[in-house]
Amino acid sequence: MTIRFPRTPVARAALFAPLFVVVLLLLWWRGPDWNAVGNAFTFVAWWWLMAAFGLNLASVLARSLAWRTTVQQALPGEKLAFAGIFSAFSVGLLANAVLPGRMGELARVAVLRRRLPRGHGHAATLLGTVFMHRLFDLFPAVLLVGYTLATAKIPNWAVTSLLIAVTAGLVLFVFAVAGSRLQRRPLPDAGGALRRLLAMGRQGLSVLRSPLAAAVAIMYQCAGWLLQLVAVWLAMRAFGIHAPLPAAALVLLLMNVATIFPLWPGNFGLLQAAVALPLVSYGVAYPRGFAYGLGLQVVEMSVGVGVGLIFLAREGLSMATLRRLEAEAPVEASAEDEGAVESEHPLERARASG
Repeated sequence: MTIRFPRTPVARAALFAPLFVVVLLLLWWRGPDWNAVGNAFTFVAWWWLMAAFGLNLASVLARSLAWRTTVQQALPGEKLAFAGIFSAFSVGLLANAVLPGRMGELARVAVLRRRLPRGHGHAATLLGTVFMHRLFDLFPAVLLVGYTLATAKIPNWAVTSLLIAVTAGLVLFVFAVAGSRLQRRPLPDAGGALRRLLAMGRQGLSVLRSPLAAAVAIMYQCAGWLLQLVAVWLAMRAFGIHAPLPAAALVLLLMNVATIFPLWPGNFGLLQAAVALPLVSYGVAYPRGFAYGLGLQVVEMSVGVGVGLIFLAREGLSMATLRRLEAEAPVEASAEDEGAVESEHPLERARASG
């Protein structure tokens, strides 16, 4: 029996609605004192939040430079301007903010693919670069975990979550290194489209075969995390939370753990609890910590959504087109690799009709 994932927005909403209702009920039953949460916003120093917004924007720029380095190594013969890469990256941030799952990774591949020749398997290669770019998060994450374990007050459940996340990242990185080495071996012609698709995907890991380029990408990714860490700490100041920098490091790590698998847009509620609970050990009341989690999420999402909408319009696309990527992008990536004469991508149809 074949199980098909619902494709229409209404069907997908109906699928996730029960889970979201359960979360809302838990927030109502076991959530914070909502009056206290509201009161926490009356004392917010908005200038600190504006500074946090600026640092988050700089963090996005640094991480997009890391992806550009990865793309350049995977597609050395293609001339891609940074403006196009940053545009695709920003649209991906928007998709991750408003759509469940990690649809933003498919979105940035689809946007950037429009700037490349058709029928060369570039979609699979770009998916490989996205995977590699995400794995480069492992290096700043390990540094931050080490710093946090040595300096912060960490609940036992948080230690377990962090160690599981880092271990999973290390395992994936080992597989990525092994996959990049396989690229050097000639692939037999037999095997069909799947073998060619895997070969193009491994091409996206090419940055691992250039130590200097990999170091540059890691440096940009570490810079992005550092900027985000300072933004998290400044947002604490905005809410009158005078916890030390290790507390901000713990918050940043747990935010990333809470959003690894976004079950609904933003993982609202889950993320705030992950932020507020460890801050209790620093003398921060749970409602204030929850309010801080809300404010922090608004700052981070406003960067992704705001910049993403600007570049979505620059690409001549719409939100409806962005949603269609969820169903069509993986299928079209496979068709492109087979060299088939495929119909125009939904992004291109939208641009032409707009």
